[in-house]
Amino acid sequence: MAKEPQKIGLITTTSLVIGNMIGAGIFVLPAALAKYGSISLLGWLFSAAGALILAKIFSNFSVILAGKSGGPYAYSRAGFGDFIGFLVAWGYWVSCWVGNAAIAVAVISALSFFFPVLETNPVYGVILGLSLIWLFTWVNSRGVKESGKIQVFTTVLKLAPLVFVIIMGLFFFQLDNFPAFNLTAESNFAIFPVVAVLTLYAFLGIESATIPAENVENPEVTVPRATMLGTIITTLVYILGTVVLFGILPVEILRESPTPFADAGEIIGGEFAGYFVAAGASIAAIGALNGWILITSQVPMAIAKDALFPKVFKKENKNGVPILGLIIGSVLTSLLMLMNFTEGLVDQFEFVVLLTTLTCLVPYLFVAASYVAVLIDKKLHTDSAVKTFALGGLGFLYSVWSIYGSGHDTVFYGFLLLISGIPFYVYMKWNNREK
Repeated sequence: MAKEPQKIGLITTTSLVIGNMIGAGIFVLPAALAKYGSISLLGWLFSAAGALILAKIFSNFSVILAGKSGGPYAYSRAGFGDFIGFLVAWGYWVSCWVGNAAIAVAVISALSFFFPVLETNPVYGVILGLSLIWLFTWVNSRGVKESGKIQVFTTVLKLAPLVFVIIMGLFFFQLDNFPAFNLTAESNFAIFPVVAVLTLYAFLGIESATIPAENVENPEVTVPRATMLGTIITTLVYILGTVVLFGILPVEILRESPTPFADAGEIIGGEFAGYFVAAGASIAAIGALNGWILITSQVPMAIAKDALFPKVFKKENKNGVPILGLIIGSVLTSLLMLMNFTEGLVDQFEFVVLLTTLTCLVPYLFVAASYVAVLIDKKLHTDSAVKTFALGGLGFLYSVWSIYGSGHDTVFYGFLLLISGIPFYVYMKWNNREK
């Protein structure tokens, strides 16, 4: 007999949002932005504004559908029915287990700072990656509370070095180091979309608190608070961290640095501080892997409960965990991990990761549109129709812009990935026609 569903509170749920948004990427992204100049700060502000709008939509939706798990799937389905809901969930689920393989690779890359053999010997790298995937699969199999403890712990450890650099870096800030507004030969108008798209991907994961809503205490209160609080904290860390790095490291050094935060840490506190910050990048990726493995099992469970996915995905163990869905997701991630370390397939793997990013953006678009459809057409929020249209419209436009900014090839092949789930949808509908 299964136990009562485990519940997590505000701190753990907020850590899930922060932990899934802040991966190892933020530790190197300022270096990628430095070559464009301080115009990249406008990119951060633009992406942050869009992320906060979407976070507000998810927060409001979590109150309307209080306690309903599935996040983007549940909210899209509420407005547009089974078919759109399924397509959103299909693409999102695929992007989760593919993305987990990319996160595992990021962990290995970050740890290679301390253990260079991981970079020179791919066998050690793949063994470590697979070990981490299955370690966190086991952790998640013990219940959402156990996974949540790891998430809180790793979130604190990943934030500590970033906050250290932000606060202590103010004492080492030199305005002369700050890059010019636009360091490229292109116009401001041409460069702004580039930096905005680069910063956009750092905000993927704002929906994380809404997905395991059935396992959250007082979800109608906790989920919206965690969503907004997690997004705001992450936004502040991203923008302030970039500003401080721009003032500590000369641009010619910053844009060539593979570990800009660690370099800044070394300037602030010597070699030990540099290692402390570098360790934060490893922990950031490890925490993100734990959080996204949790999400990977929760999404198909929500679909299966609506008979749009095989019922095996909703089978729970004694800890209330969709155990077979958890294992299936990790098996698929492991296979991609192995593919990534097969000579000649690295480029294909990176291409697939790029495509699946789109399948995180498409759900935002449908959720924003569904928000207006549900609240206006079903008259659930008629006292503030103008606010509803404004919020939903801005979220929709931002999502459209983001998808367009992903590039034509990404949109085309990402669209093919989404519609690849249609035969599966037809099969599930046909199989359930008499039930």
